[in-house]
Amino acid sequence: MNSESLFSMALGLQSPWKVEEIIFSNDNILEQNELHLQIGFEPGARFADESGVLCLVHDTVDRQWQHLSFFEHSCYLHCSVPRITTTDGKVRTVEVPWARPGSGFTLLFEAMALALIEREMPVNRVAEMLKVNPQRIWTIFNHWIGKAKIADDVSSITQLGIDETSSKKGHKYVTLGVDLEESRVIFVTEGKGKATLHNLQEHLENKGVEKEQIEQISMDLSPSFIAGAAEAFPSAEITFDRFHVVKLLNEAMNQVRISERKEHDALKGHKYTFLRNRENLTNKQEVSLAEMIDLYPTLGQAYRLKELFNDLWSMPDKVSAEAFLKQWCEEVEKSKISAFMKFVKTVRSHWSGIIHFVETKITNGILEGINSKVQLAKRRARGYRNINNFINMIYFLCGKLKFDYPLYFT
Repeated sequence: MNSESLFSMALGLQSPWKVEEIIFSNDNILEQNELHLQIGFEPGARFADESGVLCLVHDTVDRQWQHLSFFEHSCYLHCSVPRITTTDGKVRTVEVPWARPGSGFTLLFEAMALALIEREMPVNRVAEMLKVNPQRIWTIFNHWIGKAKIADDVSSITQLGIDETSSKKGHKYVTLGVDLEESRVIFVTEGKGKATLHNLQEHLENKGVEKEQIEQISMDLSPSFIAGAAEAFPSAEITFDRFHVVKLLNEAMNQVRISERKEHDALKGHKYTFLRNRENLTNKQEVSLAEMIDLYPTLGQAYRLKELFNDLWSMPDKVSAEAFLKQWCEEVEKSKISAFMKFVKTVRSHWSGIIHFVETKITNGILEGINSKVQLAKRRARGYRNINNFINMIYFLCGKLKFDYPLYFT
C-alpha cells in the first residue's frame, strides 16, 4: 500500500475521490512545517446533480481546506473540484464529502473545534490550539448552532421557565426561555423586558407551538415579565419562583439585622447566622443565634417570622396555603417590623402566583443550574463583547441541541 492510498483511507475517501499527491514542506526560518494533500477524482467520473442524474464534468475550480494537524504539522487538503452541467443546463459545483460548502475547513476540523468548546475550552484558546484566527472558530461555531436551532423540536413543551442573565458584568442582558420538563434552553433573546416574552411566543409559534399550549410559567417577580407573560401566553398559569420569593424575604431579614447592628456591636459578623437555613448552621452559630434571639427581641421576632414563612412551601393544598399565608401576613402587620411589612405588600400583590406553587411545585431551580453553566462560561471567556456569540454559547451549553457534524471527538 502506497502513501496516497493510506491517506485516502485515513480521510475516508471513496471512489471516485482519491489522494493523488502528498507534499511535505518545511520552513526552517519560520519553523513552520506543513502537510499538503492533493485530492483528485478518477478520469471519466460522473457526479450526481440535485435530481440524482449522473452528469459529466464541465470544468474544475481550485479549493483548499485546513484539516486536522498531522502530528505537530498543519495539514491542508487541495482539490480541483469538478463542476457539472446539470440536467436543467446549469453549471453547479460538486459538493465534496470532506467539507461543507463555503467552509475553508474540513468537517473533522470543525468537529474538533466544537468538541474542544464543549469540553469548556474558551474559543480564543481553541483558536490558538488549532492555529487559526478566533473569528474563524466563531464562524464555524455559529454555523452549526444556527443549523441545529432550525432543526430543534420544541413541539412537546407545556411548562416554561423565564430568567435573565448578562453577557458581562453590568452589561447587556439576555432572557432565557427554558423547557422545565426537558431541563433545557429552547430560546434566548437580547433584552430583559416585556418584549422578550413576545419574542419567545413568536419563536414557538414559528415552530408550530400555539400560545395556548403553554400551561405553566415559572418566573421571578419582575413586573415586565409578568406583563409580557399575560399578553404573550394568556392561557398559562404563573408560578412565582420560590427561590426569588425567599431571596426577597432574606433581604428583609438582613435589613432588620443591619438596623439592629447600628445599635449593637455584638451583631457584627453574623449576617449569615440569620440568613442561612437553621439546619445548615454550625454548632457555634446555633448557640450564637439562640443568644441573639433572646437578647434582641425585634431581631428574634423577625427571625421567627422568616423561619415560619418557609412552612408555606410544604402546605398540602391551595386552601391550606392561603389560610397559612393570610395568618402569616397578619402576624407581620402586628409586629410592625417595617422591612417585613414591605415584603408583605409584595406578597399580597403577587398572591396567586406564590400560592400556585403549592399546586404546581415548579420552580426556576433548573434555571439556576443553567445559569451556573452560563456564568462559568462567562468567567472563562472574561465576558462576551458580541451578544450573538454569547447567545449561541448558551444554546450550545444548555440547549441539548442535536448536531449532524462528525462525532468522532464527542
